[in-house]
Amino acid sequence: MGSQRSSAIGLEYLLGLDGNIEVQNDAGYWVKMEVSSVDVTAERPHGIRYSLTLHAPDNTRLIGFDNAHSVRPAGSRFKHAGKRFPYDHRHRHALDEGVLYEFDTAYQLVSDFYAEVDRVLKEVSP
Repeated sequence: MGSQRSSAIGLEYLLGLDGNIEVQNDAGYWVKMEVSSVDVTAERPHGIRYSLTLHAPDNTRLIGFDNAHSVRPAGSRFKHAGKRFPYDHRHRHALDEGVLYEFDTAYQLVSDFYAEVDRVLKEVSP
């Protein structure tokens, strides 16, 4: 039962981040978080809709974790025809259409997102 309670607290924490905009460094890179409760579905089994994004000073999105739409696994488009996929995915760079992201917990999502933010900021900032 402890893990269910921890999971619920994690979701409350994530929902509390909705609307946050955080400047990440003096160069003007910033993070935006949009999170809301939704009905539990096969596509969103955790009952939240989220978009966590890192932006450059010119407002270009550099990376993002979201569940706005499904992303098919790599491979033949015919191999996956007619199948439904969870919506959780991440965008690894500005032009990336997305790769599957395995949502575990709300805390892990935030941790994974900020690890990517740190990685990208090290690449783009002197």
